[in-house]
Amino acid sequence: MRLDRVWLIYRADSPIALREARKCAADLESLGAKVSLAMSGLSADPFPGLLASEPELPDLAVVLGGDGTVLGAARHLAVLNVPILCFNVGGHLGFLTHEASLLGGQELWQRLLDDRFAMERRMMLQAMINRRPDLNCPVGTSSGRDQSNGGDSPEVHWALNDLYLRPYRDEIAPTCTLELEIDGEVVDQIRGDGLILATPTGSTGYAMATGGPILHPGIDAIIVSPICPMSLSSRPVVVPPRSRLVIWPLGDGSRQVKLWKDGASGTVLEPGECCVIQRAPHHALMVQLEQRPSYYRTLAYKLHWAGSLVDSAPSPN
Repeated sequence: MRLDRVWLIYRADSPIALREARKCAADLESLGAKVSLAMSGLSADPFPGLLASEPELPDLAVVLGGDGTVLGAARHLAVLNVPILCFNVGGHLGFLTHEASLLGGQELWQRLLDDRFAMERRMMLQAMINRRPDLNCPVGTSSGRDQSNGGDSPEVHWALNDLYLRPYRDEIAPTCTLELEIDGEVVDQIRGDGLILATPTGSTGYAMATGGPILHPGIDAIIVSPICPMSLSSRPVVVPPRSRLVIWPLGDGSRQVKLWKDGASGTVLEPGECCVIQRAPHHALMVQLEQRPSYYRTLAYKLHWAGSLVDSAPSPN
């Protein structure tokens, strides 16, 4: 891997992440790399500025923070095929990150220069918004950047973890009715707190909290999981990755719903508009440093599985 140009993205509210970012910048600059530092957080989105001001895309984006910081980077950089190397510095759960102990000194960067790493491709989701007053919700393709709506360009949103729709207004009861269409067939009208569409990467997030299944990230599929449905018949389902899902908010004009992407604000939809969700045409490229990575070991550690085995001797098995 070339390291001529590197973006260092660090968690905005973490002094530890800033300190580590400065150390990494010094090490990379000593190797001749051009480094750009930027902080990322709820009120600090560095990517529009970087993409507008930097003359070239980076060879690598190094993310220092938690899963939220990584998700923000993936939403902007995956479509540009920029590899992401992430470390849990100042974060919490850290499902998507390497441990901070792997940071330090020139050895890490020399390892990348020597191509001693693996590249993991993670499926992403794409949501396209149709606001035209007709019943035909068309699907286009987009290879541009995440956008709200400019001119005739489609309104596109991307997510690595999940896309979900929930009621928008606070002054009414937090429920909505969403009609779900899969591959041209109306499957359900879900009444409740909303609907989650998740990737296998996002299966251990919001979708898991609503009772959805955990999927290995090596599987390409889409999890459809209702949020607190008012009917026992509305259950989580897993659909093939090529599925085309269309979600229609139902009700009067006050029943607006909001689309969220990886927990970040997306857009508001009114009854009569629809959201088309499919597998994105691009993947998030995640640099993997572990020689023998184990998804199941990560699950057991992060979700505290088999706690009795950790504190005592394991069984003969």
